[in-house]
Amino acid sequence: MENNKKLAVLIDADNAQPSIVDALLSEIANYGIASVKRIYGDWTSPGLKGWKEVLLEHSIQPMQQFAYTKGKNATDSAMIIDAMDLLYSDALEGFCIVSSDSDFTKLASRIRESGLSVFGFGEKKTPAPFVAACDKFIYTEVLRTLPDDDDSSNRMSTKELKQDTKLVSSLRKAVEAASDESGWAQLGPVGSHINNQASNFDPRNYGYAKLGELVKAVDLFEIEERPIGNGRSKAVYIRTKKTRSRRASAAKS
Repeated sequence: MENNKKLAVLIDADNAQPSIVDALLSEIANYGIASVKRIYGDWTSPGLKGWKEVLLEHSIQPMQQFAYTKGKNATDSAMIIDAMDLLYSDALEGFCIVSSDSDFTKLASRIRESGLSVFGFGEKKTPAPFVAACDKFIYTEVLRTLPDDDDSSNRMSTKELKQDTKLVSSLRKAVEAASDESGWAQLGPVGSHINNQASNFDPRNYGYAKLGELVKAVDLFEIEERPIGNGRSKAVYIRTKKTRSRRASAAKS
């Protein structure tokens, strides 16, 4: 995964919670360097008090935007204008848009048209068009409750995972697309294929920290670890389990 991209982090203070800031910036570090960190809102409003307390600690620049007209979101407009200015500066390689507001759908699409990456962060209530417009979309709920190896309370069971037809179909199609003639596929390309098809795919949405853990829990795939070269590192390969009927027919032949 590339982690040296210069990124602009633009936060809609009206549609994000300050409680996620630590986990948010930690997550963003997986995708690149937060070269620009700005947060937009009407800082005269008492509703943004929680954000004020964390901005200095994380060196996030507050951008003042007065609500000139009641019912009109001037914050969104200010974010979009700044984003376009930053885009045309040619100094960045990607944007992180932190909001659950669908008003940023066109902005995300426009940035991607220019060849830059867009990482979206918002709650699960975020409208589907904005989610789909991003290269990658992370639900902030998983940032508040990161999976713990000793806590399985948030994890979906194997039965529940198997009943999730969308998940199962995505995994099987990805394995098929990335597999060799024997049906084995390396886990990395499988994950990349799924992410290319669904920007909001994330094992943490199901309560699992990593894709390998999720695949194991689904219990529909064989898993095999293979050494890489002469080193100690290993690559994980998976393939769809053969059904009993297929095994029986193979045994007869």
